[in-house]
Amino acid sequence: MDGRFAGRGCGPDLDQTGGHMNQGARTYLNQGEQAAERYALGTPRLAPAGLAGATLSQRAGSSLEFKDHRAYEPGDDLRHIDWSAFARSDQLTVKLYREEVTPHLDVVIDTSRSMNLEGTPKADATIALAAFFASAALRSGYTQTPWLLGERCEPLPGGNRPPSQWEGLSFEHRGEIATRLPTWRARSTRVLISDLFWLGEPLRLVRPFADRSATGIVVQLLAREDAEPPEGQSVRLVDSETDEVKELHVDAATARRYREALARHQQHWHEACRQVGAVFVTLIAEELLTHWNLDALVMAEVLQVR
Repeated sequence: MDGRFAGRGCGPDLDQTGGHMNQGARTYLNQGEQAAERYALGTPRLAPAGLAGATLSQRAGSSLEFKDHRAYEPGDDLRHIDWSAFARSDQLTVKLYREEVTPHLDVVIDTSRSMNLEGTPKADATIALAAFFASAALRSGYTQTPWLLGERCEPLPGGNRPPSQWEGLSFEHRGEIATRLPTWRARSTRVLISDLFWLGEPLRLVRPFADRSATGIVVQLLAREDAEPPEGQSVRLVDSETDEVKELHVDAATARRYREALARHQQHWHEACRQVGAVFVTLIAEELLTHWNLDALVMAEVLQVR
């Protein structure tokens, strides 16, 4: 489809003064935190179980848990030489220990204007879902960093604070989304929250997004009218990127073509995620905020019910 599908006008639902969240936005940050009380993050696909605090990976490191021996090599830490084995065999061997890893979550938030679709709770749901993931991570022994994705991908200032204290979230970006992403922590869990309504090959973003991750999760968050256009009505479309206005009557044939195009677009993203080992799910903003039904994420083993 041309441009962003959801080009039906963006309103300033997240009014900010001096960079501060308004009370409405704060409400949804709190709602996300509260919803997280019922869930824990699932075990990352490339990391072992036991995510309370530090986690032991399969790689060699310096924790106290013994893993194996190997022959000594010049430059090895002399403190790890097994002198008892040397006394028995006259061979220098080094004790290997499992690397201690603190699990980490990166939450990437699409800040495009289409995420703030006028007349829908899409922006509210985006804020709540980001807070939910960050809170679920903290409750599961993770550290977390929220990122703002627009022309660049940059950390949210003050994002190390609890989600209910976040500031500066807005949806004002116009134009293309950055595909040059930061060098994130290896083996981190990563979540992208976006409507995915942009042109281009999904792999351009998904591949660097999932690179060296423990788990990559792409959440397509849509308003109900993104997924189901108002059939039998005349609508006024306002492109969220260019402000171009177009009047359109949505008859049955138009609605069908739209749904088919959306399904193809979703399939492209699903295939791209499958290629890089990431999870792809679609959530509807209205349903999320009303019921907090996250069965799709539980079935994908992204979440566990406490």
